[in-house]
Amino acid sequence: MLMEVLLSLVLAPATPAFDAPVRMKAGDRFVQVEAPGFAAPCWHDVDGDGQGDLVVGQFNDGKIRVYRGLGKGKLAPGEWLKAEGEVAQVPGVW
Repeated sequence: MLMEVLLSLVLAPATPAFDAPVRMKAGDRFVQVEAPGFAAPCWHDVDGDGQGDLVVGQFNDGKIRVYRGLGKGKLAPGEWLKAEGEVAQVPGVW
């Protein structure tokens, strides 16, 4: 087992290879962030339905937009994450 791990490290490519970027759509619109454009995207199953949801933290006002996964690579239009009926904000962000 150890020998297999060591061999995989030695034989691994020296530089990582990435696919070309793809603009993601949610509903019929492209996923966008608010100005100034700094975002922190990640995948998480927010609603517990077994589908990955795209969660995008916005630098502007510390808000978080959730694009619910619909399956087969499709996303619902984004909605602001809410807490107690109000748009949630991370305190201390701009």
